Amino acid sequence: VQLQASGGGWVQTGGSLRLSCAASGNIYRIIVMGWYRQFPGHQRELVAVITTAGGTNYADSVKGRFTISRDNAKNTVELLMNSLEPEDTAVYYCNVVANVDLKSRKDGRTSTYWGQGTQVTVSS
Repeated sequence: VQLQASGGGWVQTGGSLRLSCAASGNIYRIIVMGWYRQFPGHQRELVAVITTAGGTNYADSVKGRFTISRDNAKNTVELLMNSLEPEDTAVYYCNVVANVDLKSRKDGRTSTYWGQGTQVTVSS
């Protein structure tokens, strides 16, 4: 499974950016798609995730500013980031949790995949 992320960049405070991620390869069933971010010297943290049914979960720090969406038919996920702040500056990673085959689905086993990371920089 390969994840190709795009859309990072530089923006001023209050601006907007849209991140996109496309999953490809041998995927039986994607369960959750999402975005995480990593600040220098810190562990990766959840930004937003979305299930196949459209259920979402956001970090408190981005609620009301970021919106996650996905296209199940295309295996893509997007993150629309509005009202960006310097504190949002980080490397953003696309994440997918999936069943690789029918057996793993029946066994309840999942696999986690990460994109290559895309830099988001918000200047004050």
